[in-house]
Amino acid sequence: MTAPKPSELAYVPFVSVENMMKLVHHIGIEPMLCDLSRYIEDDFRRWELFDKTPRVASHSKEGVIELMPTSDGEVYGFKYVNGHPKNTREGLQTVTAFGLLANVDTGYPVLLSEMTVLTALRTAATSAMVASHLAPQGAKTMAMIGNGAQSEFQALAMKAICGIDSLRLYDIDKAATEKAMRNLEGLGMTLTPCQTPEEAIEGAQIITTCTADKQYATILTDNMVGAGVHINAIGGDCPGKTELHKDILGRSDVFVEYPPQTRIEGEIQQMPEDFVVTEMWQVINGDVPGRVNDRQITLFDGVGFAIEDFSALRYVRDRLEDTGLYQDLDMVADPDDPRDLFGMLQRAKP
Repeated sequence: MTAPKPSELAYVPFVSVENMMKLVHHIGIEPMLCDLSRYIEDDFRRWELFDKTPRVASHSKEGVIELMPTSDGEVYGFKYVNGHPKNTREGLQTVTAFGLLANVDTGYPVLLSEMTVLTALRTAATSAMVASHLAPQGAKTMAMIGNGAQSEFQALAMKAICGIDSLRLYDIDKAATEKAMRNLEGLGMTLTPCQTPEEAIEGAQIITTCTADKQYATILTDNMVGAGVHINAIGGDCPGKTELHKDILGRSDVFVEYPPQTRIEGEIQQMPEDFVVTEMWQVINGDVPGRVNDRQITLFDGVGFAIEDFSALRYVRDRLEDTGLYQDLDMVADPDDPRDLFGMLQRAKP
């Protein structure tokens, strides 16, 4: 008996790690970061259309595994992502991810993609998009505290979107700083390795903290942070994991993606439940002010939210037709007669 051929609807475009890397280089890293920033900002402008829920998390002593769902009413998306800080010591990635888009009207998936590389890109694009609204005007120097897998993406996004041309790097692991310096050499930024966090933030208008340890930590203390800076606090987030002393939060204007999630996982988990924060979509839409003067400390407590992943997947889907950088996966059982799934199975019998 001849097995039935899959219908067109059975095939779902799949973007592998190999094809994602080809896509990035086809477009260019910095142009892609700029494109992603625009897609994310566009979706922040229509924030109220989206389903929003804190990510569904399964915590263990080793790390966390999460699902991040959302929908704009026409397209549904989710990301599977883990965060396991111990993995680096075992030669494994701290973060791995994949994601999916589906049509709301049928429920059929329309894209499956790797998201380990894409998450690094969308996180950096989000940071730079937010900084374009909150950082002091004319900012040129950024301190990068934590020089792991996310650091180069953050640096290039801030360069391409915000005009940063000088980077001061610090990591407790000197090998990580050496790695970041090596990867960023020749990409248009002045690079300065630093021996302490205090040295790294000297003269910086933007301070990015990007560490992964699953614990309460004090990467920045209150006396280290002067007036007028923008803090981009985007290290791996979960309950019980912070990077900033709470006194910094008390004298900053804090901006977040989705407060119910940030209060669980972000820096503001240290603060009372009624601690005042501003949602970034309101700033982007002009409903509330962002930076109002050159003495203000702005702080983006970025934990990553599903809408940003939705934006990134939407961008990838839009670029598939003109690049062909995907494979068709036979993923959906779609019999000619939707009531006869068993018959389709039987006709496939060898």
